[in-house]
Amino acid sequence: MALHVVLVEPEIPPNTGNISRSCAATGAVLHLVKPLGFSIEDRQLKRAGLDYWPFLKLEVHESFEEFLRAYAGRRMWMASTQGKKLYTDVRYQDEDMLLFGRETAGLPRPFLAAHPEETVRIPMSEGTRLRSFNLSNSVAIVLFEALRQLGFPDLE
Repeated sequence: MALHVVLVEPEIPPNTGNISRSCAATGAVLHLVKPLGFSIEDRQLKRAGLDYWPFLKLEVHESFEEFLRAYAGRRMWMASTQGKKLYTDVRYQDEDMLLFGRETAGLPRPFLAAHPEETVRIPMSEGTRLRSFNLSNSVAIVLFEALRQLGFPDLE
């Protein structure tokens, strides 16, 4: 049993390092979709992941299109400030893919527009809705809701 966290074109090494640590600690698979704003060998990335890095289940994809082809037919939930549904309104299932976009731009707008029913958001105050939570915080919020719904499989 595993959930999949997908970072599409992440830009900030410490965010990805923190997310890798969360994925390693929960058994989630981390997918990094190129182009990346850093090298996977980046010192800041490794430092944020600390000693969890060897336990990470990691897949790297050359492009968003390649990722979509590889996982066609899978359930995907896209996190966006533009989502119509709250992330808690979804009934997550084993092997779901949780997609998050670049820190500065989010997921591609045409892709989100083509999948409005699979786009979710984290509620925020109206005055801050044009911005978003930090990427690593957003991943943790959505990932742990999905894990909670699934009964925290294989976690103590």
